[in-house]
Amino acid sequence: MLNLNISNSHSSHQILLPNYKPYISGGRNASFAVTPMFKLVRKRENIRVRRVSSTIKAVKTLNEKPTTNGAKAVITVQQTVGGALTHLGLSRGLDDITDVLGRTLLIELVAAEVDPDTGLEKPRIKAYAHRKDKHDNETYYVSNFTVPEDFGEVGAITIENEHHKEMFVESIVIDGLYGGTINVTCNSWIHPKFDNKERRIFFVDKFLYYIRIVFATTHTKWAEKLQRKELKILRGDGKGERKTSERIYDYDVYNDLGDPDSGDDFARPVLGGKDHPYPRRCRTGRPTTKKDPLSESRSMSMYVPRDEAFSEVKQMTFSAKTVYSVLHSLVPSIETSAIDSELGFPHFTAIETLFNEGVELPAQKSTGFLTNILPRLVKAITDVQNNILRFETPELIERDRFCWFRDEEFARQTLAGINPCRIELVTEWPLKSKLDPEVYGPAESAITKELIEREIGGFTTLEKALEQKKLFILDYHDLFLPYVNKVRKLKGTTLYGSRTLFYLTPEGTLRPLAIELTRPPIDGKPQWKEVFQQCWDATGVWLWRLAKAHVLAHDSGYHQLISHWLRTHCCVEPYIIATNRQLSAMHPIHRLLHPHLRYTMEINALAREALVNADGIIEKAFSPRKYSMEISSVAYDQLWQFDHQALPADLISRGMAVEDPTAPHGLKLTIEDYPYANDGLLIWDAIKKWVTDYVTHYYPEANLVQSDNELQAWWTEIRTVGHADKKDESWWPVLETPEDLIGILTNIIWVASGHHAAVNFGQYDFAGYFPNRPTIARTNMPTEDPNDSEKEEFLKRPEEFLLKCFPSQVQATIVMAILDVLSSHSPDEEYLGQTIQPYWKEDKYINAIFEQFSGRLKEIEGIIDARNADNSLKNRFGAGVVPYQLLKPFSEEGVTGMGVPNSISI
Repeated sequence: MLNLNISNSHSSHQILLPNYKPYISGGRNASFAVTPMFKLVRKRENIRVRRVSSTIKAVKTLNEKPTTNGAKAVITVQQTVGGALTHLGLSRGLDDITDVLGRTLLIELVAAEVDPDTGLEKPRIKAYAHRKDKHDNETYYVSNFTVPEDFGEVGAITIENEHHKEMFVESIVIDGLYGGTINVTCNSWIHPKFDNKERRIFFVDKFLYYIRIVFATTHTKWAEKLQRKELKILRGDGKGERKTSERIYDYDVYNDLGDPDSGDDFARPVLGGKDHPYPRRCRTGRPTTKKDPLSESRSMSMYVPRDEAFSEVKQMTFSAKTVYSVLHSLVPSIETSAIDSELGFPHFTAIETLFNEGVELPAQKSTGFLTNILPRLVKAITDVQNNILRFETPELIERDRFCWFRDEEFARQTLAGINPCRIELVTEWPLKSKLDPEVYGPAESAITKELIEREIGGFTTLEKALEQKKLFILDYHDLFLPYVNKVRKLKGTTLYGSRTLFYLTPEGTLRPLAIELTRPPIDGKPQWKEVFQQCWDATGVWLWRLAKAHVLAHDSGYHQLISHWLRTHCCVEPYIIATNRQLSAMHPIHRLLHPHLRYTMEINALAREALVNADGIIEKAFSPRKYSMEISSVAYDQLWQFDHQALPADLISRGMAVEDPTAPHGLKLTIEDYPYANDGLLIWDAIKKWVTDYVTHYYPEANLVQSDNELQAWWTEIRTVGHADKKDESWWPVLETPEDLIGILTNIIWVASGHHAAVNFGQYDFAGYFPNRPTIARTNMPTEDPNDSEKEEFLKRPEEFLLKCFPSQVQATIVMAILDVLSSHSPDEEYLGQTIQPYWKEDKYINAIFEQFSGRLKEIEGIIDARNADNSLKNRFGAGVVPYQLLKPFSEEGVTGMGVPNSISI
């Protein structure tokens, strides 16, 4: 560290300005023991330096008439799908005139430091920008400035949009200033001044340099003032209905899933609050419904803060826009084309026609609409008026048409499928329910010791299997059983509570031992439960297959509603809201999190509009039907903990690992060949290393975290507002040290990237052929209160009985189309560690640690490839086996079954 003595000598040849201080937001009471570091600034003559409290406060020339510099700003504006479609009519003509006059954008340069004499902000320098050039999807605007040399460095710019339509400003580059080129990363929608006269402010990418200085100094008080002004705008006042052009982040409960004004069947309970705990979503402020003052009315558009909307041109292949088209064009077409919406597939070869011949859909008013929205799935027939919906064959079936039939594949997918985060170790025997036996019947499972030992007697005893950690379970008993009677009152579906038991073989694979299905007392009948096993007679084999279909429907529902929607999309939304409300855009933690929070809110809004809403896709095609989201609320209440979202803690909590300082990642896995855990821990460690290097750069001392007011407000709001129904839980981490912050941030980034990738991008490959993972079971087991006709049907045509249990043709086709889109990477996907953010490019240290992070992820690609080629790893290698690639960091566009994007971008 330099020990600098500064004098007032006129012969000085250099000025040394503060270059590094820990980031402190609003830290008026902060004290620092760290000696400042300094950087060289080019030689200037005739200078006088004034010092206050050992911090350089101002530098000023003695020249009476300071020289001026000519500076040029180039503003990059991105052409968008929305802009292309809405930029029409009278306003288009007025905007063209504005462009001709060269007054498209009004740009202001804001000095980084206040005037040293007055202590006030220096006068801003203004200039209009005019359209200069266009290339591909980008338009460039140019502005010229005359800047006095004593203006100093630019700390921020403001933009006023003189057009009548919004525009998406990507970046600004200013050349010709003292101190060299400056870059401003915007990536934001700029509203017209006619809608809002408040000018947008953006800080230069290297302005983080200035706010590292203690906030007690004059010029950083100015920066703090600008930050607070911007945060006040983002928070709003909590009143009124939000407009599409606004950027306001606020909280609300999930009171917009139902539509009671359309009928009682569409009413849904409010999720969020004492009765149905749930995370909070972004407030839209729409008026309440007429029938229910607690429910928010629905509309054709769903508000999200403007900068959360998609900006890039996707050529209609961007996943979320495609989802919208599928929901509003394709799904109605499928439903219209069906003669009977409840009709199942007549035989298994009929399922294969979805991939070979396709489904003929009604003619559309807009020719080729399917080709535009689903180029991967749909091929238009040009010589007739109809369209054909033809699906790509999922990789699972491409490799092995009959794998879905096999028990070993059923078991393998609990470790290497799309829901690998539910299986857990059996630690107690006998298995018992925690539900009230007075209501739900006897608590003890019908899976007995004798039954298990008949299956594993050649290997070990039950006691030794428990001791040696060889028994594992998929337990959907207590979560689903309270809803069995409610669900059974609905047409076209059924439900059980279920337990599925597995044994870990010496080869490291799982072997299914037993499936228990339970129905609680109903209509005066006692509790019914039955255990099904692999067996060697025809009737028993088909009963086992039917029991597996029910369990897979349970697992599909849990996966979609909890592992996917709740744990990623839903629980991350409060992090996004709090980050934008409490952390200024210059805050280093805001900058760290921003890439991992993009696009999620618009996707979630789309889901509330047509996926998880009343009569949406989930309710149409998943077993719990109208109770789906209510069950998701129960899971949040009973199962969700922030600390257990961290991969190591999740594995430990399920008994799938124990802490071991001598083992890789500090964990010893209970099942050594557990692909999700093995690959996930590589990603987890890489994220944690990157976060650790980043956080310790800005918070080298423990007290700096505690004194960062913005950071503390952010964490408090996440706990007490975003997850208000769990605010008093003791498991919330404290935020007092850099280590605490590292843990919290690694957790959030992992959930938004690695965890989401693991449960999302393999959906079509594993569930596109729906017999492998049916989303709904529509008929009861034939051994539960059967009548004579059911018995005869099952015994004579068991295959047809199984097909009737599977989803209907309409349900299967809709789900397949949705899963294909959800599993697809957009052409401009941003992958974990792939590209450094523009605002970091001028920071050599951040560049260096990001390069290490990126390099490690590239190494992980190779490690995963090597594992998938290792024939000793039976859960990821074998004849016809789909290798586990869901956590390979990078991918091409489309449905690839690999790739870990930065954020929950579908």
